Amino acid sequence: MFMADIAGVRVLYTGDYSREEDCHLCAAEIPQFSLYFNSEKMAKTIRRLAEKTLEVGESVSGLLVKKAFTCQIMALDDLHVFSQLSTENISQRITIAYNGAFGVLKHRLKHIFESVESLPDEESEGPAFRVHERLTVKYESEKHISLHWRSDPISDMVSDSVIISILLILILITSYC
Repeated sequence: MFMADIAGVRVLYTGDYSREEDCHLCAAEIPQFSLYFNSEKMAKTIRRLAEKTLEVGESVSGLLVKKAFTCQIMALDDLHVFSQLSTENISQRITIAYNGAFGVLKHRLKHIFESVESLPDEESEGPAFRVHERLTVKYESEKHISLHWRSDPISDMVSDSVIISILLILILITSYC
């Protein structure tokens, strides 16, 4: 199908490749028109977030779900009700071979990180400290330390940098011996 201009007359040609004669239709007069779209979006709060009436200017925190042409904001705990997705907290632990003094490790990490705080022995079952309130470093034995953290992007970055720092400290210790 295509539009042809024959002797000043616009003709729509529809060739259907059959044995019937080709059909020629004159172009219809179509008036000009314009479309206007409203760019405002509306999202409805559902389940737990809908229990409280919000005031003008008050913010809401939740998970935005777009389905078809509707937007809904829900609490993260309500996600399993509307989908087959589930949310979990992942606790990670890594054990590193470390034969240096635990106090030296804490002292070096204090120079690298802003927040390094000792933990009471009752809470951690032995010497331990916390880095940036996210990562716990525990003294396991004379040859091992362990790192514990809840997985999220920031905690993972902190743990990666602490692991690299520990490995660099081990390189310094072995190069001086």
